Amino acid sequence: MNQPLAYVHPGAKIAKNVVIEPFTTIYNNVTIGQGTWIGSNVTIMEGARIGENCNIFPGSVISAVPQDLKYRDEDTLTVIGNNVTIRECVTINRGTTDRMKTVIGNNCLIMAYCHVAHDCIVGNNCIFSNNSTLAGHITVGDYVVLAGMTAVHQFCSIGNHAFVTGGSLVRKDVPPFVKAAREPLSYVGINSVGLRRRGFSTEKIREVQDIYRILYQKNYNNTQASDLIEAEMEATPERDEILQFIKNSHRGIMKGYFKSN
Repeated sequence: MNQPLAYVHPGAKIAKNVVIEPFTTIYNNVTIGQGTWIGSNVTIMEGARIGENCNIFPGSVISAVPQDLKYRDEDTLTVIGNNVTIRECVTINRGTTDRMKTVIGNNCLIMAYCHVAHDCIVGNNCIFSNNSTLAGHITVGDYVVLAGMTAVHQFCSIGNHAFVTGGSLVRKDVPPFVKAAREPLSYVGINSVGLRRRGFSTEKIREVQDIYRILYQKNYNNTQASDLIEAEMEATPERDEILQFIKNSHRGIMKGYFKSN
């Protein structure tokens, strides 16, 4: 470890080949896995569990106490997976008694000045562009992309493979496989580019498009659309994932886009 001017609490569990740059502070009750690099002026506070081969850039603060007035110093965690890159000045708060932890999955890229609040659960292979902000209790699926300056309301969910355009305010749940844009945030199509990059066939993408045509372009309410999709569309993992997401949505899913007169 290269840490002539860093402070590492004796109770922290640091793998032998972790690199810690000067002026970094690592608190007690922290675990850091092999191959991880911690840049200068990083603060890693109690309850952090950081995986292998991560890169944490200068100015980041990991596992600070939640910005929640209900928090009473409970013993909670921030869990970060393997191969995660956290760029400059990112803040990730640990959980509260609601979920007891904040989680970032494997292979994620969290760009500069992003904030992930308490009790967020983020899946694998996600990209959060600069200044994206997650309020508390948010669930984000795998392969989700949030473009720059996106803000997500507390308790929202974002489905797998969704893409949210820059500067968006996410007030409702964003279903899987879609592109979301405009104000108020609306369905604007399938994330076909992302799906192709991840190996989805043309037939599978068309199937997803047909499902969302029923949901967003046929003037049905969500219950009617879900019933029709279940009755008329062949059962596939993608169909069932979409239907289950709609069923489980507590805030309601975002609407389709309609041009105003």
